Amino acid sequence: MSTSEQATTLRERTTRLNDSEGEDVKGRVASPSQAAKDKAVAASKDTKDLAIQQVRLAATIGSEAATSGAYLYPIGGIYYLFRHAHLWKPLANPMLLTAVLSLMITSTMFFFTYLPQAAVLALFNGPLAFVTAIPLVLGESSTIVLFLAKAFWLAPVLDNLFDEVLLSQGMTSLVSRGREIEGSGTGTRLGKALMAPLHRFSKEGIIQYLLSFPLNFIPVVGTVFFLFYNGNKQGPNHHARYFQLKQMSDAQKKEEIRKRRGSYTAFGTAVLALNLIPGASIFFTLSSTVGAALWAADMEKKAGAQVDVNASPEASRDVSDVGKQVDQKREL
Repeated sequence: MSTSEQATTLRERTTRLNDSEGEDVKGRVASPSQAAKDKAVAASKDTKDLAIQQVRLAATIGSEAATSGAYLYPIGGIYYLFRHAHLWKPLANPMLLTAVLSLMITSTMFFFTYLPQAAVLALFNGPLAFVTAIPLVLGESSTIVLFLAKAFWLAPVLDNLFDEVLLSQGMTSLVSRGREIEGSGTGTRLGKALMAPLHRFSKEGIIQYLLSFPLNFIPVVGTVFFLFYNGNKQGPNHHARYFQLKQMSDAQKKEEIRKRRGSYTAFGTAVLALNLIPGASIFFTLSSTVGAALWAADMEKKAGAQVDVNASPEASRDVSDVGKQVDQKREL
């Protein structure tokens, strides 16, 4: 091969090598951009999959809640409380204190927050904002009142009420884990508490409730979402005393709540719906405690727990009247 041919061949090889290196450089320059696109696509897919999972989970819980019948217990608690006059005597003073606190808090909230909230709502509701702001302030005031009342004097009252209803249903053995039992037979009554009272409210729950309350001003859909969302979160709190008496560990409580997630959502949603009635939240807090105790007693009876039929005239191994209605609902 001549010198000129060798030079030509060398130039061709150099050109091919440079072209190859250029393509590699382009690939290396382009790869970060492509990687970013791949990450964005993957993130979008993950978000979509998560959203689908959440929607399916909400649908499943909603179906379980609708068929559980547990929403009947808060209503049954109202009827039971009216039928048993002896339950009212220890409730008189706490209810009076809560009523005074409610008047103070509600007046303060209207004075300081009504006009600012009406101004914000006017951006969406126009002239109706001065009307729609009223239930908003009432709901916020009710939440603050219950939080303060439970923190200072209402918590032990609710525990006593819960235990009294359990005792009337023959759950003497269960109640005795949390307090002394005085007397025997139909003279059985509550004694000294052995466990600290529960507050049932968490700061996170209060913030979540208040932040989501404006959803009620979206017609129908907003209120339904508000009740379901908060009912799902707060439902298990109504059995905090029951879990305490059962001496459940955190893991056991989580498992119990998981098994009955639909029922707790139904119960919590019904309680929240009742508490939206202006000025009646304290009464419905008491009646819902009664309903929760009746539900706990029915759960114990179905689990084969020992029933002290002599604890009260109405103590029976059968579930409560509302429990029978729930069972009939599930059979439909």
